[in-house]
Amino acid sequence: MSSLIYIFLVVVLVPHVVLAREIMRSEEIIFDQNYKVTWGDNHVISINQRKEIQLTMDYSSGSGFASKLTYGSGLFHMRIKVPGRDSAGVVTAYYLMSQGDSHDELDFEFLGNREGKPYALQTNVWANGEGDREQKIHLWFDPTTDFHDYKILWNPHQIVFYVDNIPIRVYKDNSNIGVGYPSKAMQVQASLWNGENWATDGGKAKINWTNAPFKANFQGFDVSGCQSQTLIDPNCASNNYWWNEQKFWQLDPAGQRQYENVKQNYVTYDYCKDRHRFPTPPLECLY
Repeated sequence: MSSLIYIFLVVVLVPHVVLAREIMRSEEIIFDQNYKVTWGDNHVISINQRKEIQLTMDYSSGSGFASKLTYGSGLFHMRIKVPGRDSAGVVTAYYLMSQGDSHDELDFEFLGNREGKPYALQTNVWANGEGDREQKIHLWFDPTTDFHDYKILWNPHQIVFYVDNIPIRVYKDNSNIGVGYPSKAMQVQASLWNGENWATDGGKAKINWTNAPFKANFQGFDVSGCQSQTLIDPNCASNNYWWNEQKFWQLDPAGQRQYENVKQNYVTYDYCKDRHRFPTPPLECLY
């Protein structure tokens, strides 16, 4: 019996312990160690000795920051609190993106809404310049009242989007059957910007500028990633990096149950099921 308990702890709990451990480590890392402001400098505020950054947006500008380095695989996370009140048209984004043509990109996009209506959290996967893989969920909490942790696990086998350690989306490597899979070195980025042309009610709900400045706060500036100096770095697929180990090639049983619950109860849009846009389902949707 004791051996069975040990196996359960190793197989089911260890991956979650590792993910949680990464958050705890991040609390001592200040912004400037791994990140830099990239635009809207006068709309970026440092808090708590640069352990927290606030991006702001008014009618004149939004703002953003990015990692100083690019990465070819890893576990990327940020603690985020998004703008409250009437935030329709306002987009808070946390994402990975490569440079150049035919880019790769992995997105968290928080789509604001009228006061009293829920935020939509949209994820998207771009590979070789092709996206249109949007999924949306309504969160089981109010993301405007406190910080929550948002993660992207990216290795040669799968991409997993997490909210507070709960998997909300899984995108598998099916490149062997012709499905695009991100493989280019990417920069970690975050931004607060004007998306009123599309973000809320298909662009019908415009930004109420009387509520400006809008504010999004970010914490957790460590990066667990394979630093890459080239566009494609084979070394970043090595199992020497813990996030590439076999236990991260698929969800563990507990994670799979959590993921199924999210799909059944919180997903509000899935491109795989949109027959108006895709009369023939994209190939990756069949697996």
